[in-house]
Amino acid sequence: MREIPSGSGQGPSGRLLALLTAGPGASGWKTGLVTVAGVAVALALSSLLIAVTGGSPLDSVRALFQGSVADSTAWTSTLLYAAPLLLVAVGACVSARSGVFNIGQEGQVLVGALFAAWVGLRLAVTGPALLVVVLTVAALAGGAWAGLSSLMYRLRGVNIVVSTLLMTFVAQQLVAFAVNTPWLLQETRIGDAVVAPQSNPLPPGALLGSIGEYPDLQVNGGLLIAVTGAAIIATAITRTRWGFRLTMLGLNPVAARHAGVRADALGGAALAVSGAFAGLAGAVLLTSPVGVHRLQPGMAMNIGWDGLLVALVARNRPGPAVAVALLFGALRSGGGFLAATGVPSVVVDVVKALLVLAFVAPPAVIAVLRRRGSGVRTARDGHGAVPVAERTAL
Repeated sequence: MREIPSGSGQGPSGRLLALLTAGPGASGWKTGLVTVAGVAVALALSSLLIAVTGGSPLDSVRALFQGSVADSTAWTSTLLYAAPLLLVAVGACVSARSGVFNIGQEGQVLVGALFAAWVGLRLAVTGPALLVVVLTVAALAGGAWAGLSSLMYRLRGVNIVVSTLLMTFVAQQLVAFAVNTPWLLQETRIGDAVVAPQSNPLPPGALLGSIGEYPDLQVNGGLLIAVTGAAIIATAITRTRWGFRLTMLGLNPVAARHAGVRADALGGAALAVSGAFAGLAGAVLLTSPVGVHRLQPGMAMNIGWDGLLVALVARNRPGPAVAVALLFGALRSGGGFLAATGVPSVVVDVVKALLVLAFVAPPAVIAVLRRRGSGVRTARDGHGAVPVAERTAL
């Protein structure tokens, strides 16, 4: 009996399945194909959701465009949001590369902002040196806060994912306590005036400036810090011994230990670096050119969670995270314009979630299809799996 060629007699869907499961080669374009399809489905579902909530998909797209990239003012807002998002994402890339998953960036952002505000208001330093100290202390505070989770894991075996998440709620309470305590960081009461739960404004020397205006576009200094950090981490991961050990630890901890990698020390350091970038993002939020320049309980604005999503979409690569941070910054900047179209701004969060799924799901989808295709092309006998194309019948 002649061989039965795999994929014979299939329809278009079967041929597509065979194409995607043909083998490990050309995996890049396969992933790209599934990603494009996923983005198309995400945009279609987003349009449907907007229509169901009583809005117009076309008006919503126009509002997002006007609020994010339509003019220099919109671009300024987008870049302001992109800077802290990119900082959080770069830190998340470092910890994820080592196999340590930090999901407490929201709390680390708040802790960085808390210590940045305390130093900026209490330290008797003038000029640009004050800004340098504020940014440095914020990074150290965020790194130390994340390092507590590493310490809890080492001493008591507390799961890092759980501890970093729960430490976020502790950070929120610390900030709330600080801005509601007169002797700590609550704003100064003038006479009988009612004081709000916030700190005094930071002095001018502790504020980030803009790189330039072209002519009305303000490129904030935080963006320069974030892009520089992304370039340094990307180079370190791909070009240094530290980056090689970090990647090896994330891929195979057992092999890394046999190669002489101190897994606990390297993983703990990666978690601390991740927290340091998140803490620096908190300082950038506090000292950005456009803002109230005061420590407030809700000032993190979910930057930690969204920065983690940026890293997931970029698949833990600092280089692509730059473009993804710009995309998420545009969604944040344009989200405020959706209210004018009658669409709740929370819809933007749903759109972001759908886009995240569209970008992170393709490798898993291809793996499932490949296993399914392998199962279709194999037949089991008493001795194990034998490819159908290699079987002959008498």
